[in-house]
Amino acid sequence: MSAELQGIVDQEGLLAADALVAELRITKRELAQALGLSHAALIRKDRLRSVTTQQRLRQTVEILKRIETWAGSLSAAWSWYRAYPIAALGDLTAEELVAQGRADDVRAYLAHIAEGGYA
Repeated sequence: MSAELQGIVDQEGLLAADALVAELRITKRELAQALGLSHAALIRKDRLRSVTTQQRLRQTVEILKRIETWAGSLSAAWSWYRAYPIAALGDLTAEELVAQGRADDVRAYLAHIAEGGYA
């Protein structure tokens, strides 16, 4: 994990939304929207600990880590995640796909590219 992404996992092994929004320099509302979750999912402790919220956070962090290696920075990876339409996936962005529960499609696409496949 990059230095920028270290520290987003708390003592209990849960992803800390506070740390992630601080690294990305966004609000919790923006992050919740990007994950396809309600704002309450990131501000209420019981909702933040839910399987769905933690799964979406983990999927997003995993995708950002993959993108960061070739994007050059976490902020550039976040920009790609939010804005780059993936032609092979219906011209949807990674953000839109994750919000629809299609993070596996994004990860498969990134794995294909990493193996030398065409975009």
